[in-house]
Amino acid sequence: QQGEKVNHCYFIVSGLLKLVLVDQDGKEHIISFAMEDWWESDFSAYFMQTNASMALQTIEPTSVYALPLENYHALSSAFPKLERFFLMKSNLGHIASQNRIVSFLTSDAKGRYEQLLKTHPALFQRVPKTLLASYLGVSRETLSRLSS
Repeated sequence: QQGEKVNHCYFIVSGLLKLVLVDQDGKEHIISFAMEDWWESDFSAYFMQTNASMALQTIEPTSVYALPLENYHALSSAFPKLERFFLMKSNLGHIASQNRIVSFLTSDAKGRYEQLLKTHPALFQRVPKTLLASYLGVSRETLSRLSS
């Protein structure tokens, strides 16, 4: 939850989550979605051991493994291949975040829609259209026009 200390990052075994930021006006901003075999958390708060600025919320019934930071460090020290795996996943997540920022800066709604459809088509089957519209920064009506 926003404002609480972040003690874990989560590996999604099954289900679907969204990472959200609620601003001072109470508006929800969807930062990301996470589904099976993905890791998710407020990573800044997790690694810095600070309070969360974002919250994880389930969209579907979800099962996760929770990894405390001290266990993350212990596993990374004990198993160099696992540390490389964590680094690779972190790098891929960072790249995805940068790509999303670039798409908001350089693409119109149609371009953002097409990019998301290309990179994560499964989301269109699992995420309610109102949430997809919010994630893409468009109205529900605009999303309907884009998808027809």
